[in-house]
Amino acid sequence: MADHNISDPVSESAEMYLLRIALLSQDDDPVPISQLAETLGVSPISANQMCRKLEGKGMVIYQPYKGVTLTLQGEAIALRVLRKRRLWEVFLAEKLGLAPQQAEDIACRFEHVTPEEVTERLADYLGHPALSPQRQPIPPRVGGSPSLSARPLTALGVGQRARIDHIRADEALKTFLGQQRLAPGVEVKVLAAAGKRAMLLMAGEQHITLDYDIAETIEVIPLATSQPQAHHSSEKVIDLQ
Repeated sequence: MADHNISDPVSESAEMYLLRIALLSQDDDPVPISQLAETLGVSPISANQMCRKLEGKGMVIYQPYKGVTLTLQGEAIALRVLRKRRLWEVFLAEKLGLAPQQAEDIACRFEHVTPEEVTERLADYLGHPALSPQRQPIPPRVGGSPSLSARPLTALGVGQRARIDHIRADEALKTFLGQQRLAPGVEVKVLAAAGKRAMLLMAGEQHITLDYDIAETIEVIPLATSQPQAHHSSEKVIDLQ
């Protein structure tokens, strides 16, 4: 098989397939070709042919009668495109005043034609937002967190546990959070939430209260065993909303 990397040119059609597979993926299960075709508005035959081509380029793993999953290369491309889309959504909604859905519709046209340099300038201009106007996580620049499963800490519900994956903040804030024992690799649990004002966390045996804006800079990966535990014998989980 030929060697490919994410800097190789990828067609707009291929990007759309990779992005849609990423968004449809759940628990690493293969995405059925029929489901993929339906969401893209193409025939199952066309979807099957494209997936075979993507497999030949090392971007997906094709399993007959099951569907497709992304390789690390395919996932990196999908994340790169999704990052562009959601950054444009933020710009169009916050700077131009468009409704979130309208912003997304227009951003879908920009995601395939925006150079990487422009993408990062846009991110700088917007202050490196963590969420789109529709509260969806914005993937970090390729080379950061490699998984779509990472999401802002503020996206977790009361009682959920997660592992800190990445912190989108300047060094001063990272140092402050580190002093609070909040750093990549640390497991936390949401004990309480007060709307968009504050969150109460448990990290180890320590209880930590964070302003919502600070919590939003912390990206986490929910733990597989994470479940609300409102009646745990040693922990009182409350919802301040």
